[in-house]
Amino acid sequence: MSAPDLTAAGPAAAPVPGPARPSALDPQLAARLRRTADGLVAAVVRQHDSGEVLMVAWMDDEALHRTLTTGRATYWSRSRQEYWVKGATSGHHQYVRSVALDCDGDAVLVSVDQVGPACHTGRRSCFSEELPVTGRLERPEETAAHGGSGETA
Repeated sequence: MSAPDLTAAGPAAAPVPGPARPSALDPQLAARLRRTADGLVAAVVRQHDSGEVLMVAWMDDEALHRTLTTGRATYWSRSRQEYWVKGATSGHHQYVRSVALDCDGDAVLVSVDQVGPACHTGRRSCFSEELPVTGRLERPEETAAHGGSGETA
């Protein structure tokens, strides 16, 4: 579910939820974030050199500030209601290489150098269980390349 469109002017425009906790995040950056009702944005984490998606976590303004200023991936734990630095207890650190804000401002892409597994289960990635896709469609270019363009001369 994506955040509501906040580009409309006037009283009908929905307010952007503000940070739930105090933060030192640059106010100009904070103004670009579209947070959930509890003040969070999704953080998609990938290995910087391979692009492998490792995990998804949540950040509030302060977690994003800490990530940007320390170079260590910092998240907000919804279950424990506290900040956690990836690897502080497990030793499986994430060293931040870059952070990008998506076009809607409701997610960040955190590119890291992952040490050890990223998943709490001990796997490299939290996305290790492939699901069967039975309704796969080929792009038109793929169909044409296989000699089945479907067009008549």
